[in-house]
This record gives sequence, C-alpha cells and structure tokens, in this order.
Amino acid sequence: MINTARLGPQERTENWRRLGREHFDILVVGGGVTGAGVALDAATRGLRVALVEARDFAAGTSSRSSKLFHGGLRYLEQLNFGLVREALRERELMLTRIAPHLVKPVSFLYPLQHRLWERPYVTAGLILYDTMSGKRSVPRHRQLSRAAARRLCPSLRPDALVGAIRYFDAQVDDARHTVTVARTAAAYGATVLNSAEVVEFRRLADRIIGARVRDVETGEFTDVGSTVVINCTGVWTDELHQLAGRRSPYRVHASKGVHLVVPGDRIHSTTGLILRTERSVLFVIPWGAHWIIGTTDTSWSLGKAHPAATEADISYILDHVNRVLVTPLTRDDIEGVYAGLRPLLAGDTDDTARLSREHAIARPQAGMITIAGGKYTTYRVMAAEAVDAAAVDLPRPVPPTVTDRIALLGAEGYPALKNQAGMLAERYDLPIWTMHHLLDRYGSLVGEVLEPAEKDPSLLHPVPGAEHYLTAEIRYAVTHEGALHLDDLLTRRSRISIETAHRGTESAEPVAAIVADVLSWDEARQREEVETYLASVDAERRAHMQPDDAAAEAIRMTAPDSRAVTITA
Repeated sequence: MINTARLGPQERTENWRRLGREHFDILVVGGGVTGAGVALDAATRGLRVALVEARDFAAGTSSRSSKLFHGGLRYLEQLNFGLVREALRERELMLTRIAPHLVKPVSFLYPLQHRLWERPYVTAGLILYDTMSGKRSVPRHRQLSRAAARRLCPSLRPDALVGAIRYFDAQVDDARHTVTVARTAAAYGATVLNSAEVVEFRRLADRIIGARVRDVETGEFTDVGSTVVINCTGVWTDELHQLAGRRSPYRVHASKGVHLVVPGDRIHSTTGLILRTERSVLFVIPWGAHWIIGTTDTSWSLGKAHPAATEADISYILDHVNRVLVTPLTRDDIEGVYAGLRPLLAGDTDDTARLSREHAIARPQAGMITIAGGKYTTYRVMAAEAVDAAAVDLPRPVPPTVTDRIALLGAEGYPALKNQAGMLAERYDLPIWTMHHLLDRYGSLVGEVLEPAEKDPSLLHPVPGAEHYLTAEIRYAVTHEGALHLDDLLTRRSRISIETAHRGTESAEPVAAIVADVLSWDEARQREEVETYLASVDAERRAHMQPDDAAAEAIRMTAPDSRAVTITA
C-alpha cells in the first residue's frame, strides 16, 4: 500500500537521516525525469533506492523542454523508426494509464507550401506515424484545404500555405510531471532528496560502493552506501565521470533550445502549428492562456546550470514564426523566455540538429551505471533499461519492470473527478475553470491540496500577480512537493516565471510570505530569497539583449544563486 509521499521539510530531515543510516541497492544521482524514473522503476521492483539531486527536481533539462510527449515526426525523416515507435508507445501509455491528469492530447497544423510534392510526402510520413502508434487515444491526421486550415488558424497568412494537414500528439508540464514521478517513487519507498549534492564517490578497491553527499541547505555531509550508483545527470554526465576518476565511455554534447512564451490573444488559432525551418522544425504550442514557440538547436559549451537565451536566439524564433503570421509578433509581446540544454550523444558532426536523440547505457567502472542521451518522452524505457543493467551487480534476482502498469500519483480516480468538476467547484466555491486547472495539475490529489483551506479559507485566494494560481498550491508545493526556495515555487512548481509579463517579480514577495512559516524563514531570509530571485530575473532580461552566448553567460553569472552547488570536475 502506497502513502501520499509528502516531501515537506520534516520528511526531508528524515530522508537525510536515512541516507546515512541505511544501505541501498541503488543510489540514483540526478533528479531530472530520467533519474526520477529510475528511482520509481527500482522501487517498484522491490529494491532499496535513494535519489539525490544537487539542485531542485527538474531544475535542468526536465523543466525547459518543449513540453511535448511525442513520437518526433521529424525523426521519421532521419529513418529513426525504432525511436519513433518507442516514443509513440510511451505517449499512449501516458495518455491512457500512467498520467492522464498530466499528459493531454494537442493538435498541430502542418502548413503546406509546395503544391506538387509536399502533400504526398508529408502524408506518407503521417500515415506511418499513425500506424506506428497502434492503439491510439488521439485522432488520426486529416487533410485540409487552405480555407479550412485558416478557419482553424485565422492568424495564418493566406500566402503562407496552399493547404495543410492536421495531426495530434500530446503535451505535458514537464517540471510538474517530473516531480510527480519523484513523489510516486517516494510513495513506493524510495528515499528522495533535492539540494543533496554528490561531492565524492566511495570506493572499495576499483569498485564504487556509494558516495559522499553534501546537504546544500545546511552544509552537512553524510556517507551513502550502495551496491550500484546510477548516473542520471544529463548534460553533467561527463563531470560525474571525472569526479569518479574515470574517462567517460561516450561524450555528451549539450544543445541549447530556446522557447518564447506569448499571450494567447497574439495568435488566433484553435490548434498548434509545426513549421519547417532550414535547421529543424519550429512548434507553436498552446499552453493554457499562452503560446509556447520554439525551439532553437545550437551547440553549447559554457556553464550548464543557467543557459541563457540571446538576442540572436529570440530573433531567430520571431523571424521564423512571423513568416506565416498575419500580424507579426514583436519583442513587446513576449511574456517569458526559457532556455534548456539537451544531453545529446556526440557523434561525427557538430550539427546538434543531426545528433541522435537515442540513449546509451554504459558501465564505466564496477559499481556504476551511466545513462545518457534520449528524449523526455522515453524516460520510462530509459529508466527500465538502466535498472536492468544495474541488476547484474545486485546479489539477488531482480524482477522485470512494472512501470508500464504503475499510475503516477493523482492518476487513480482522475476521470471520475474530471466529470465531477462542477460539484467540486461548488464545494470549494471556486470557478469551474479553476477546478479544471487544479485537476489537470494534481489529479485525484486535489482534495489533499485544498484540504487546509477548510480551516484557512484564505488559501483559496489567488496568488498576487498570478491570479491563475491559488495560495493553496504554493503552500502545497512546500508541504508535499519538496520546494525549498522561491525559484522552485515560481519557476517549477508553478510557471509564474514564464506566464506573467513581470516574470514573477510582482509575486515574489507575497509568495515568500505564504511559505515563510513552513520553511522557518524570518524576515531577513524572506528578503534574501526575494532579492536573489529579482536579481536572477534582471540578469536573464539583460542576457536576452546580448549578441552571443558568451556575452549572455557573463551577464547571467553575475546573478546570485539560491543554491550554492559546488560540484566541479
């Protein structure tokens, strides 16, 4: 029987004690979606598992993706059929069984610009795409005339297409999904900690037998014993190998992807768009009352904690999307900008758009397994294969993976609650759209989120400066979801940092006040958190005006960091 998997301050203290007190079968390093998936896979196979993350869950790539669960239509063009088939299977599992409250169908319009060859060429790909997905919970593609396409998307310029094809994929709030995977792992017995940094690996002869871990919040150290360490650190993979004193079995190449967020009324459309560019594709993705537009795909060799978008990145996206819009977007329309790094397996080319999105697993030394590469959609498969590889070193037989049958927290009972949204809204005296917002973020855990409001109705008030979120959600992020800093709350547990034109600056002070008592923040600590967040936003804004990555990185590095992570290779 699973528990509710609270990751609040008290639970964090107990989990820290467990790290030094217990011996684990597997120690997972890295709290992105792959690491969280490994922890869940291992825990549901009956293994003793701990997960440590130096920053926050999903603080890296797993909160900065295109937020899609998709097969990857363009990978068909690269003849990577296996990857597409695998990803489409995972998309179906998420939509129907594992996370229907978090993963939703989304449609895209593919504008056709060439009269003769393009429609049959794209149609052939989409027929294959539909066929590979097998049993499906989203509609198959549809052929559209130019007039029909513009009825769906009036913002398309008439001369930007001769017709179109509409197809479906799925989307997700990546950071919310990742923290839910981590909490589900905790519910099945995993010891899960963020702000816990591996600073050294423990050895017996040539074998890794655990790690020394620093509590980033307190500076305390503990030694963690484990039979196997699984390195799930993404773009930091090479650094972890160097920390272990071994050469990496493969090179991980960081590719920067930038996305813009604009208000929903800037593009009049009932569907998303996918546009072909000279390098790759550009998505226009519906995101609540907003649009996400991206992405870029450029090589990155600078600091990995806070990649910054440049003026060139923003111009690239605006220039390409404006080629098809009746009313061009301007920089004044941009509400949010975010940049992330994809961990790609390096090949013979420096063109990151051509590097493989497949993953690889290696055993660089006895007691360590490394998994790298891959794409967000296939995290569950990657996790299962990593645990399979680790099982060879474990002293007892390990049963096969079961995560294709394990619903994430909040999924059980979600369809019924979705049907009861009106009654739930009446019970809590909330607008129906607010209840839908809550159900699509928490699923059947919505009662747990709102329960404290029965004693304190002020928790049902909107967050100042971000009225689409409730105060109760901010409290819940600290009491149950492991948020420790203001940045965790405004950037990952909510998306206030990219969904408001002020980038969360108007919400920073009231949000700090909302959680101060739970996190034992006095006035000085609240002020420090607010000032750190404001300085970070200011640095990002200034970075966006810089001409290149080096200049943007220099600006970004001037901002203080809420977590003093020190790991170096």
